Amino acid sequence: MRTGDLKLIQELNRSIILNTIRKHGPISRSEIAKMNKISPTTVATAVQEMIKEGFVDELGAGASSGGRKPIMVSFAPNNFYLISVSISNSIIEAAHVNLEAKILSRKSLAVKQLYGEEVIQAAIGLIDQLNEEYMELNKCIGISVAVPGIVDHKEGIVRYNSKLQLQNIAIRDILAERYGVKVWVENDMNAIVLAEKQIGNRHYSDMIYVTVGDGVGAGIIINDAVLRGKKGGASEFGHTSVDRSGIRCECGNYGCLENYISWPAVYGRIVTSISRRRHTILAPAGGPPPQLTPEMFHEAVQQGDTLAVDITEEIAGYLGPGLVNLINLFNPEAIILGGELILEDSMLLERVRSYVAKHALTLNSGPLQIVTSSLGKDAKLVGAASVLLQDFFRFSLSSQQVK
Repeated sequence: MRTGDLKLIQELNRSIILNTIRKHGPISRSEIAKMNKISPTTVATAVQEMIKEGFVDELGAGASSGGRKPIMVSFAPNNFYLISVSISNSIIEAAHVNLEAKILSRKSLAVKQLYGEEVIQAAIGLIDQLNEEYMELNKCIGISVAVPGIVDHKEGIVRYNSKLQLQNIAIRDILAERYGVKVWVENDMNAIVLAEKQIGNRHYSDMIYVTVGDGVGAGIIINDAVLRGKKGGASEFGHTSVDRSGIRCECGNYGCLENYISWPAVYGRIVTSISRRRHTILAPAGGPPPQLTPEMFHEAVQQGDTLAVDITEEIAGYLGPGLVNLINLFNPEAIILGGELILEDSMLLERVRSYVAKHALTLNSGPLQIVTSSLGKDAKLVGAASVLLQDFFRFSLSSQQVK
């Protein structure tokens, strides 16, 4: 056997052993060997290396089924960390995250009037702030960035984002040169759908994540693989056209879905309605609503405010047909809905489910699950982390990978 082949087998065995400990620990070495049909000697050697490196802890004796008590081992998620960065059209967040995607600390900054390279410099500023508080960079396994737009994940380049005016920005190279660690870059929706599968424990081989918030997007998994397209431009759900003679979008198209159901679009409709003297509890004095948030909008829907309810019906009227198109194209097992405008709005969810049940092809829509995201408001940070963790735990965690 060639040296390269032997090394690959060792790396694969090591990955299998570590992932077994992650998923089933505390567990004994003998149980790991039996579960994976790997020799006890191979397991013992790999576990000892991982204990020495800090990825696994030895806990002591477990219960015996006869004979000597086995020594139990478990995954040690807090001995190392990663930096997760989420860039959206309205906010930039950076966080220290452990190896189970748990957020340990975070920093955030409103995007406001930042564009192009300014957005990247703002993200660097947040990472610097985190590093000032946690100086053990030798414990950092890498940086992972989730960003909306067309992303070349292999090269770590944001090819195009119209709202933030990002074009051919080599984020991976910029951050790797500055911090001296490995960097991952992925489209935010691809990252979140990956997190739903890995961390949210969604047992679907074919599923679509759709978000409606400060933008509209989708992440698609087909046959257990993220659908990216040739140049990273797949799944731009928000830029599907719903009105050929409609609103002009930053992307150059007309009538893009994002311009009808995103939070900025909803906010604009609320302000316009108030200016036309439409009564609503969102502006009891009749003037522009101060610091209106999606949470306030959801509260108005729950209280039966006619304007809020009417806008919810409009959102469902656009989103429902959009989801039907996705269902008829991809025939997923599940649609997972997230984002600020969906997570807290049971009325919108009900309307969308009803529309899909009536209009999607019967063969494609049953037994389809339409559920809300399990990741909550931290979906983008957890999503970014999941991209790194999937890659990191897929292969051997050799000491060379941890600088």
